[in-house]
Amino acid sequence: MVTKAGIWKQRLGYGVADFACNLIWQMITLYLMFFYTDVMGLQVLAVSALLLVTRVVDGVADAIMGIIIDKTRTRWGKSRPYFLFGAIPFGILGILTFYVPDIGPVGKLIYAYFTYMGLSLAYTMVNIPMASILPSLTRDGQERTVLATTRIIFSFIGATAVSVLTMPLVRMLGNGSQAHGFFWTMVIFSFVDMMLFFVTFKNVEEKVKLRQEKVTVAQTFSALKGNTPWYIFAANIIFMFGGMFFHQGSLIYYFTYYVNRPDLIGLVAGMGSLIPIIGTFVTPMLARRMYKRNLFQIASAVTVTGMLIMLISGTNIFGLIVGAVISALGNGVRTAIYFSMQADPVDYGEWKSGISAAGFISSLNGFIGKVAMALAGAVSGVFLTWGNYAPNQTQSASGLFAIQLNYLIIPLILTVISMIIMYFYRLDHIFPQIRNDIQERNQAQDASEGENTSNVHGNKDILPQSV
Repeated sequence: MVTKAGIWKQRLGYGVADFACNLIWQMITLYLMFFYTDVMGLQVLAVSALLLVTRVVDGVADAIMGIIIDKTRTRWGKSRPYFLFGAIPFGILGILTFYVPDIGPVGKLIYAYFTYMGLSLAYTMVNIPMASILPSLTRDGQERTVLATTRIIFSFIGATAVSVLTMPLVRMLGNGSQAHGFFWTMVIFSFVDMMLFFVTFKNVEEKVKLRQEKVTVAQTFSALKGNTPWYIFAANIIFMFGGMFFHQGSLIYYFTYYVNRPDLIGLVAGMGSLIPIIGTFVTPMLARRMYKRNLFQIASAVTVTGMLIMLISGTNIFGLIVGAVISALGNGVRTAIYFSMQADPVDYGEWKSGISAAGFISSLNGFIGKVAMALAGAVSGVFLTWGNYAPNQTQSASGLFAIQLNYLIIPLILTVISMIIMYFYRLDHIFPQIRNDIQERNQAQDASEGENTSNVHGNKDILPQSV
């Protein structure tokens, strides 16, 4: 019997993994491009190419990681072992990525390729299992929403810690050198990161035994055949996360150069990661009263409203803060319900094909997210180059417009497209029946296997039945 303490132990263990991920992920999202252009001194277009190549390669690694997970058989389960094995590489590579070696421009660029690509692969090793393990933690749709909500709350707390603490730590630890400041800040974040993944490994357990015996790659792909909900869900990832990556990655540029208030970076970034917790807290309650798709649409509309207020406000600080708060509330709900929804197409694929490909589908979702991130980083760099962006200098009118495009206009457009795509998502209507059918199928198979075992061991005169 599972106790309430056991349930919460698992929820918290699952949640702190995303706290750990975001200690480094938020550094990548908010500060990596700025670190490369304004601290390491790399050319903007070179950074755009670096981000594009690295993230596409990383996306391919996501798909491979999913297949590896689906084929993993250990006493700890399929996904859980990677929290243990990936923790230390992830932390060490996080530190190395934010280090500036004294090896000249070409050497720095090569170093950036190796360290960031290594960090991305290490991130894949610990992050893909977070998504693939969810169907194995529980079959209950509501508990999945609670687990996803717990995960998102912790992710926002981790992101908030990075948003609020990074620049003060950089100034304090760097003693006037941003290069030293970023390095020692990452030493702190990475050490905490490694310890938290050990906690996750200890506290989560794969209770649901997904039926997947020696599944081939071809069989794994069959879980996608006719999986229309996943196709819609996957298309949405490009636009939903593309908008987020444009917005987050351009924040430091926007408030440094467009608003001319770099002192507000920590405040606005902190609001963008802390305030969503409020929306995330109410997500399970709202999900009991409406379809997940509808909740996603409403939350996206709130996000759009907030960005419109920021766009209209220009450099007015009050309007920017109000818009940021509204947008963050919407992001909290839509991100939480997104992570709850992503396990449902896995069940739909199992229901249709009889194959559970949780790792593979989760890895494909990760791959698409990485492609969205790659395109956002590359295109934002192209716009900065088009606008004649010059690091650490007063920007021209075209440079300021390019920064505004990256921070508000493009994210707003992509969010609206995301809403249009999700209008066609219909899985919520039939998901309760899918869950019941899978449960009945598994119970029937368990009974059949139990009967066969009894026949083999209980009566030598009866031949084994075919399973």
